[in-house]
This record gives sequence, structure tokens and C-alpha cells, in this order.
Amino acid sequence: MSVEDSPPNEQSTPQVPDRGTLLVDTSRRDQVGEFRGTTGPYWSLRPVCGGAEWEVEPGNVREPSPIERLRAENARCNARSAGRIL
Repeated sequence: MSVEDSPPNEQSTPQVPDRGTLLVDTSRRDQVGEFRGTTGPYWSLRPVCGGAEWEVEPGNVREPSPIERLRAENARCNARSAGRIL
């Protein structure tokens, strides 16, 4: 069945991203996190600058915008240079 033949309300399961991919959790006020893996039906994300992982439903994530990606990568670089993360 092709995409055109699928019912309009049918949602497909999002493809599991590669480890380390930046994602935005829309259920946490658009917090950017790094994909760490799957736990049952949930995806595990970790704050870009380190910290405790959290779980999110795959339907509540999206790709970051270019500015969100830039901010997250800049924050990661700053944390590394300050010695807060390796």
C-alpha cells in the first residue's frame, strides 16, 4: 500500500533515529535533546549539555529548526570548553 492509498487519519510509526541525533520534545516546551535509544514504546533523550535522560513518546518529537540546532550545538561546545561535559 502506498502513501497515497493510506487512510487520511492513519498515523505511521516514526522511524527510529540514529543515536546522537538532535530532536525537539514538544511535550517539554520544545526542549532539545540527543537521541539515546528506545525503551519499550518510548524514546530516550538526553539534554545536550549532559544530565539525566528522559523518555518521550515518538509522536511528541520533531526535528529541530536550523536555529534550534545551532543553539544546541553552541551550548554543547560551551559546556565542553568549560569542562562540564566530555
